[in-house]
Amino acid sequence: MRSLPYFCRGEVVRGFGRGSKELGIPTANFPDTVVDNLPEDITTGIYYGWASVGYRDVHKMVMSIGWNPYYKNTKKSMETHIIHTFKDDFYGEILSIAIVGYIRAEKTFDSLDSLITAIYSDISQAKDKLDLPEYQSMKDENFFRPIENNIMNGH
Repeated sequence: MRSLPYFCRGEVVRGFGRGSKELGIPTANFPDTVVDNLPEDITTGIYYGWASVGYRDVHKMVMSIGWNPYYKNTKKSMETHIIHTFKDDFYGEILSIAIVGYIRAEKTFDSLDSLITAIYSDISQAKDKLDLPEYQSMKDENFFRPIENNIMNGH
């Protein structure tokens, strides 16, 4: 994936409503305009990287890009799980992310429990990989500082 690391930002919009409620794993979702502008070589799958909401602290994240085969979505999405506990929802705020690595392809699961188990495994892998020195410095990128134009895709 030549496009990694990939930096993008956009407004947090309401997703399918499953992350927190059904899975117990909240996600922040990007609007279609951000999803539709992903480079072609960023294929569907599970990725890890860094995220910041509203230009505040930068946290580890894991992200699903694709159609979520378990749910048979007909619309491609980018669902970001920020590995941090937030007090409140942040719909309408600007989410800035740096995708730095790939974990696995998206796949379907035979049960909700097996999907949840896989997500927790993805989170664990993301935490471990982001502790490596080559990824630690990326959380300090200028990209995570405020800019005048809030919407940006690409490097």
